[in-house]
Formats: sequence, C-alpha cells, structure tokens
Amino acid sequence: MIKAKGVTKFLDGTKVLDDVNIQVEDGSVYGLLGPNGAGKTTLLQCLSGVLEPEQGYILYDGEPVYENPPVKEKISFMPDELYCSWQENIRDLKELYQALYPSFSEKRFRSMGEIFAFSEKKRIRSFSKGQKRQLAFWLKLSAMPQYLLLDEPLDGLDPVMRRQISSILMDDVARRGMSIVISSHNLRELEDLCDHVGILNGRSLVLEKSLEELQGNLVKLQVVFPEGASLGSGLDILHISRIGRVYTIIFRGTAEEAQKKLSPFHPIVMDCLPLNLEEIFIYELEEKGYAVKELF
Repeated sequence: MIKAKGVTKFLDGTKVLDDVNIQVEDGSVYGLLGPNGAGKTTLLQCLSGVLEPEQGYILYDGEPVYENPPVKEKISFMPDELYCSWQENIRDLKELYQALYPSFSEKRFRSMGEIFAFSEKKRIRSFSKGQKRQLAFWLKLSAMPQYLLLDEPLDGLDPVMRRQISSILMDDVARRGMSIVISSHNLRELEDLCDHVGILNGRSLVLEKSLEELQGNLVKLQVVFPEGASLGSGLDILHISRIGRVYTIIFRGTAEEAQKKLSPFHPIVMDCLPLNLEEIFIYELEEKGYAVKELF
C-alpha cells in the first residue's frame, strides 16, 4: 500500500504541492487528474522517491521511499519525458534494468518482445515518440514492479497499441496484484482503467473518491412531465436542463431515490441514463464551487 500524508513540496521557492494526502491500496489503479501546473508530475516524483517533500511523508507498506533502495526496487516510474542516451540500443537498456531490478524477468522480456517486435540491436535514436513509449513499457513491465507510476503514459501511442498496453496493465493488476498510479488529462482513458480517482488543482487535492462511489452517488434522468407541472424545491437537484417538455435532471443519490422523489409529479416518461466520468466530475466540482474548464 502507498500512503502519502501531508505532502508539501517547494520548487525554486514556489509551493507546488500543499498538504496532499492519498492512499493507494494493493492491486488497485489510482487515476491522478488535473490541469497543467497542478502538481501531478511533482507528486509522482515524490511518490517515486526522486524528490523529498519539505513536509509530510510517503510510505510503501510502512517504509519510507526516499533514499531507500530496497523500497525503490519495487517501484518503476515512467515519466512523461523519457530520459536515456539515445545512442544506446535495447540490449543496453535491458542490461541496465536487470542491474536495477532484482525482479526483472527474462521470460517476460522475451514474451513482450513478440508484442513490440523491435530488434534488440536497434539504436533508440531512430525510434519515433510512440516507439520510445512502447520500449519504456516493455522494460518497465519486464521489471515486474509491485508499484508502477505512470505520467501521461499512453501519449503518442496509436489506438491499437493503447488498447493492448491497457490490457497488459490490467492483467498485471489482476494476476500479480500490482498497484498503479496513473496521471492523465484523458478522462475517457482513465474511466476504463481506474478504480480510484483524485483531482489536483491549485497544489491541493480537491476531490478523491472511488469510481464506484462516484458512479453510485449521481444519477441522470430524462423525464417528460404533464403540461404545467412544476418541480418546486427540496429535490437535491445538481443540474437541470429542458428542451420542450423533456427535462434532463442530475440528482445526488440512487436512481430509485430520484424516481421516488419525482413520482408525485406524475411523469409521463422517466428514463435513467448512464453518466460518464467527465460528467460526474463536472457536477461534483461545480457543486464544490470549482470552474471545471480550469481543471481539464
């Protein structure tokens, strides 16, 4: 389990993280959202032990991560910008990973090599952005980490490779109990991967919930009322829009609770519609007073 408590970090005299608390359970996928400059990359660097917070602490299974090599051997961090000598070839990098990670699996490396189909002798300077990202996944996953930290990891990959890598990640979570923290601007992407989500804005975590809790706490209904019907107040409505006699209403609560509240108004038609992750965040954050356009 990853536990970050009261994490505060300054860079060049500017506070970029302010009292951030997150907890990532074993075998789970935590999605980290927020605008540019919100502190997502800095938080991942602190979680990986690259940076040390000025305040607070970060523990992996009760052990601090900063300057703790035995803990870091369980962690693999893929930054948004990939760093290595592009004069090297894949074999050179494989040997480096074998030296860094005692859990590195030659068998896994060979099996994943059939997916990515690169020659081990190929120099990295000739790779495209997407190919470099594929190589990073090949090496990171061959290291068999217990914790995988990813910063915008699917950027630059084509749709087929995105789907294939997502499938491998989910298989490692299910089969090995690997935990993932993933930063992304793509809400649709995270909806397919994550079971917990957190939003950073203004250096602080403004929302953190399980995806199940988020999806179970809001409901969208499309309703047609009799002519002249008036809804009144006290219905816990987060949002309402109308086209003709057709209302789209966002309620806090379950579908059964919302339908019960509307039944006294004798609706002619009442359908429950699915809410995607983007819609959930819009209504949750607007209720908290945040301008959603500033967050994504």
